[in-house]
Amino acid sequence: MEKKLVDEAAILEERRKRREAIKAKYKGQATPLLVSALALNTPTPATTPAETTPLTPGSPFAPSREESPAEFSIEKNDNAETKPQGEDDPSAADYDPNEDMDDRMKDKRYQQENEVSSGAYDEVKTNHDILMPEKPAEEPEQEAEKDTDEFDMFAEVDDDDMFAAAPTKARAVNPAGAGAIIAQAKRMDFNMVDDWDDFEGYYRIVLGELIDGRYHVQANLGKGMFSGVVRALDTETEKLVAIKLIRNNETMRKAGQKEIDILKKLAAHDPEDRKHCVRLERSFDHKGHLCLVFENLSINLREVLKKFGRDIGINLRAVRTYAQQLFLGLTLLKKCNILHADIKPDNILVNDARNVLKICDLGSASDASENEITPYLVSRFYRAPEVILGMPYDFAMDMWSVGCTLYELYTGKILFTGRTNNQMLKSMMECRGKFSQKMLKKGQFTPMHFDEMLNFRSVEKDKLTNKDVVRVINFTKPTRELKPRLLASTSGMKDVEIKELNLFIDLLDRCLQLNPEKRITPLEALKHPFIHKALKA
Repeated sequence: MEKKLVDEAAILEERRKRREAIKAKYKGQATPLLVSALALNTPTPATTPAETTPLTPGSPFAPSREESPAEFSIEKNDNAETKPQGEDDPSAADYDPNEDMDDRMKDKRYQQENEVSSGAYDEVKTNHDILMPEKPAEEPEQEAEKDTDEFDMFAEVDDDDMFAAAPTKARAVNPAGAGAIIAQAKRMDFNMVDDWDDFEGYYRIVLGELIDGRYHVQANLGKGMFSGVVRALDTETEKLVAIKLIRNNETMRKAGQKEIDILKKLAAHDPEDRKHCVRLERSFDHKGHLCLVFENLSINLREVLKKFGRDIGINLRAVRTYAQQLFLGLTLLKKCNILHADIKPDNILVNDARNVLKICDLGSASDASENEITPYLVSRFYRAPEVILGMPYDFAMDMWSVGCTLYELYTGKILFTGRTNNQMLKSMMECRGKFSQKMLKKGQFTPMHFDEMLNFRSVEKDKLTNKDVVRVINFTKPTRELKPRLLASTSGMKDVEIKELNLFIDLLDRCLQLNPEKRITPLEALKHPFIHKALKA
């Protein structure tokens, strides 16, 4: 038995050495281009104008679009930025989208009549559409179908992490690799098959098909609740695009058309493409399916956390860059009177260099005037308290979601967790304190969570019977405040870095005010010292 323990220790040590060697080998290199995965030599264009584009006097600074991945560092410095307190908090890298599936179904029914990890989050298996690769961008020898995630340059060959996310099943979209051959583009006549749709109304993807006479399908990226998504080569421009093929269903088509209208409105108010919202290139119909053509982007921020900040987050400089771009996106949404209603790391995509992001997936977005009271709007962990309480909501709802996202980026942990709306409120009060009576009295759903004296009724699972039990809790002060959690491990950090961290904490505090009327606005956030001071420097 003792010899076995020694052998296991030796094996683990050998794996650690291999991991360090891999990290050293690939440090500073870019994520393999999606173009390489498709065996194409057409470079992905910059998603926003280069820095040479003239700035208006009121335009905040944006990082150079030409900045290389090596110049834009994401990982934390081992000697400086250390792991924040909260090792028992759920990993942002292992977040499972299925956590929100019940809520989405409840929301649909409503309108018609504690720890979670971020690496297990798989947008392909949820009702949220994706514009990101599912197939690894390397490993040409792999079989057409195997258990894998997108290639992680820092991953061990054998992973001994018992808490690691379960591998996802990649579809045989294409034997990815530099030497892979894409099927020759060909038009598929409507009469070739009896039915181009599956039983759920999704379009049956055919690799190599030439859609709308110009889009050569390269890869099947999966499907969400409303659509299937493919990556294709635009044969007219020789550029890669992502295409959402809306399900052949009248309700879905109406939702798709609404998304088109919103995307066009955003683009019209941002002609220079400087506000970090995804661009819709055009739309068309294909065999009964409404199709939306988007600019090509790389991975989402959940994937960034998986690769570069699992359980510890990314460095503060990268968080600042992303924060500034998110606030710019919020200014555009507010200018257009649009509520996104589902901002989270999974719905924010980055370019290949990872220094420019775009807010994506506006399938839940709506005009601010359409703010129907519903307790299940927004993915649960990013859901603002006013939504849960049944209060009127506005743009502050999206600011709350951004605050949750920024905390997640820096710590690698999910800030507010709860299996239900009730437990979400408990998590919020543990961190942010009790709600004011004035605010509670405005909520249509307050009686579901608070008694007549406005004491919180915590609905919890009994560990023995597994049945719901109600426990009345009178919150007096927060027990898991933001500041102590973020300042818990500052050893090795310079004074200037601690000062910057305190500015970040202050910004988060303003983003996460329980009262939406007191929450910081996007323009105020852009002027906050954490953002503004860095811009002037």
